Amino acid sequence: MLKNGKKDNLTYKVFETRAEMGEYAAAEAAKEITAQIGRKGTINMIFAAAPSQNEFLAALISHSEIDWSRINAFHMDEYIGLDPLAPQGFGNFLKNAIFDKVPFASVNYINCAASDPYSESDRYAALLKEHPCDIICMGIGENGHIAFNDPAVADFHDKKAVKPVTLDNVCRQQQVNDGCFASIDQVPLQALTLTIPTLIAPDSVFCIVPAATKANAVYNTINGEISESCPASILRTHKNAVLYLDKDSASLLG
Repeated sequence: MLKNGKKDNLTYKVFETRAEMGEYAAAEAAKEITAQIGRKGTINMIFAAAPSQNEFLAALISHSEIDWSRINAFHMDEYIGLDPLAPQGFGNFLKNAIFDKVPFASVNYINCAASDPYSESDRYAALLKEHPCDIICMGIGENGHIAFNDPAVADFHDKKAVKPVTLDNVCRQQQVNDGCFASIDQVPLQALTLTIPTLIAPDSVFCIVPAATKANAVYNTINGEISESCPASILRTHKNAVLYLDKDSASLLG
């Protein structure tokens, strides 16, 4: 570890490489997962789908001490109108990265092909209400979003658990920057997302954010106002959130 610090309630840890960051975050997450299973028997987890999570997810599934059969899995966002088989689908990403790699008790997908996104939002919200999340593993977008809560649609006091949103162009361009789409016109305009109150409700938050493209968002998360203009800044209010960075994403922290 290169350095660590704390701003308000949010602890952050900086590592030399993405691989080191992912392995360290996975080791700490595995410890928390096994502890919560020991206390509760069965737990519920939410996962982010993005290339930023690759090292973390690959390391996490290598932890043989985790009893995956005691975990119900969810994801935090999904495009609307994307072909259900498209590799860019977040459910498909997680299926390949983790959901099909370990024997979860259940895997609960958001349906990107649902004809009515509002009904699909309500359906998934009901599942989350039935299985309140214990641990969430997430990232931060280039515009400071968490899940698909871009600044224009982020609401720290949202009454909905899941909602349809229109994606801003910074968010859509990030999908191109990440190599998921060839051009911005291929990126869907709308998505379903868990809202911010849903994302910060779990007991433990593991936030994994590598890459220089995230440096501004990381700086604003830690040093800016706690505001919907940088939705990730809400993590500074959480009682048990840790932000894992590599030297590139932490480059503006000094």
